[in-house]
Amino acid sequence: MAVARNPVVEVQGLFARFGDREILSGIDLTVYEGEIMVIMGGSGSGKSTLVRYLLALERPSAGSVRVLGRDLTKMSAREMDELRRHIGVAFQGGALIRSMSVGENVRLPLREHTRLDENTMRIMTRMKLEVVNLAGYENLMPAELSGGMIKRAAVARAIIMDPTLLFFDEPSAGLDPVVSAELDDLILRLRDAMGMTIVVVTHELQSAFKIADRITVLDQGRILITGTADEVRASDDPRIQDLLHRRAREAALDVDDYLRRLTEQQG
Repeated sequence: MAVARNPVVEVQGLFARFGDREILSGIDLTVYEGEIMVIMGGSGSGKSTLVRYLLALERPSAGSVRVLGRDLTKMSAREMDELRRHIGVAFQGGALIRSMSVGENVRLPLREHTRLDENTMRIMTRMKLEVVNLAGYENLMPAELSGGMIKRAAVARAIIMDPTLLFFDEPSAGLDPVVSAELDDLILRLRDAMGMTIVVVTHELQSAFKIADRITVLDQGRILITGTADEVRASDDPRIQDLLHRRAREAALDVDDYLRRLTEQQG
């Protein structure tokens, strides 16, 4: 008998508009406790925009977003600050502060959000650096690290406060296949050993199929499918198959619409 899992992220009827442009159109998505959800899609599909709403960096035009049981659209700034202590984010480029050592970067959230003494913060920093296989690199500067090491240091900073929910933005971007595979293994360890719920935005198919419990595919602001890797592979939607096989899509030209837009521009 399957064990029911609690929802960690719940999105219902999410619409996002910037001016006259609709970026997200009626998104419904649930991420469950202890799973790795991968969000995929081509450039401009809306995947990064969706994550911005999950982090409450934007307010939806319509719909609701609940994270860790809280409705983000109804929370005060102070309540959001408290909620974000339970959320970690590993940014695409690492976003390490270059003037600070690796150790100083990793323990920055502790310094900003806790009153722990210096020795305790150093111990916690070393523990998290060990988790990401960077033990002994605490005193190096970001400029002395390789691309893969910068990514892992960013992960250590993202997990320093033992978040319940962890976001990765394009974790494999710019990495060679071996380093990318190591980072995939790290993501799996974080879920299995630390019980984290993880949302990963990526366009790397091999990585997505390796780590995902479920995959959500976006296209032009709409969800095409949410399912297991096998379910995504088996989809007969040509847009999904184009993505999986890296086939370029040719946009059909509507002559009447094209002439209408030219006329409007002339006016």
